[in-house]
Amino acid sequence: MTGSIAVVAGITPDPDEPALHVEYCGEWHALRAGGSMSIGREADLVIDDNPFLHRHLLDVRQVEGLWVMSNVGTRLAVTVTDGAGRLQSWLGPGARLPLVFGLTTVVFTAGPTTYELSVHMAEPAFAEAAPRPVHGITTVGDVTLTPSQKLVILALAESMLLRDGVGMGEIPTGARAAARLGWSITRFNRKLDNVCDKFDRLGVRGLRGGMRSYATNRRIRLVEYAIAARIVTRADLPLLDMSPEDTA
Repeated sequence: MTGSIAVVAGITPDPDEPALHVEYCGEWHALRAGGSMSIGREADLVIDDNPFLHRHLLDVRQVEGLWVMSNVGTRLAVTVTDGAGRLQSWLGPGARLPLVFGLTTVVFTAGPTTYELSVHMAEPAFAEAAPRPVHGITTVGDVTLTPSQKLVILALAESMLLRDGVGMGEIPTGARAAARLGWSITRFNRKLDNVCDKFDRLGVRGLRGGMRSYATNRRIRLVEYAIAARIVTRADLPLLDMSPEDTA
């Protein structure tokens, strides 16, 4: 750490300050020009004492006037999107990405726990266009989700969404998610297969594979993508308690 980090709890950063801010768990961490910050289990920004989390997972620093985020871990991938979820990158170990938006959302999972933090830039290189209103069935690119498919995602992401402002949540097993919906595990897995196939065709990485831990990995990856891309939000959670007839 360069000594350029200031922590400000409970306030919004000054938009006139030419700096980058990282928000996690309601705290704002400010980086000034030329500064740097490590993020992880034992880092400048301590995320959690989760043993599945790297001591240093991410590094944020200014290089030749451009803010850059690097994945300095060896195992975990990180989902990075613009604030509106219109653009997404999957930042694997050893990869780095310039931070050019006013708001960037970062989501990653270590073991059963998912974390979210946001990066705010006072002077972004690119301005984001105003989002267009969306009505009706959820559409992402050329993929349309049925109500029951959206329920699958919500059941898996519920704990993460309920912890809004805290930034962490455990991904349930398929059996727990099926029970939350009142479905059989067979029906849940069939719907999950359909959802993962749809997003895989869209180009979302990590939803297909032959690893022994594939069943767990795809649930984690689906939640990461859905939250980062704003496919599901906390406002959607009441759908989980609607009658089956209302969500068929």
